Amino acid sequence: MRTTIHTTKKLEKLIKKLISTDEKTECGILGKWNATVFYVDRKKCWLITNGKTKYNVILTDIKSTDLKNIEQIFKDALYSQLTYDGIITDFDYLNSIIGKIDFMPTDNDRKTTGFQNTNLQSLDWWKAEYGELKNMPIKDLTNRLNNIPIHIGESKKMSDFTKALNEMKKLINE
Repeated sequence: MRTTIHTTKKLEKLIKKLISTDEKTECGILGKWNATVFYVDRKKCWLITNGKTKYNVILTDIKSTDLKNIEQIFKDALYSQLTYDGIITDFDYLNSIIGKIDFMPTDNDRKTTGFQNTNLQSLDWWKAEYGELKNMPIKDLTNRLNNIPIHIGESKKMSDFTKALNEMKKLINE
């Protein structure tokens, strides 16, 4: 089992060593993810969004020394966010559906990129509210992002509007 995380050009420059160019990577049941970088108090933070469900995970204060353990950092952050959101309680199950992580160059997924840019605007607003990174309740802020109504689907019916939290719950419990 493998999980693919596509990075923005900005993040790709920061993690060049981790980027794989193997295009034949299969995605697990969670599908692909997209990652971008943003800054709070001059500390690098990553916003990682699931392509299928638009579920968000935030990694805070990522240094270049953390890159060798980034796979475990992502799994721990995802597990703690899923637990906080009341979706999952078993780390071994999550570990089995994620498997190994492959970082890839951008896939130009404009829908997910636009979604991430909207979330970054919300985070900017909350940065002003909380000030420093140490004062920001990251799991709570991520939960707020995951509870914003979003549109998934092709038509404009109200039934196509949902929340990322509900979509991730459906995907994991399938």
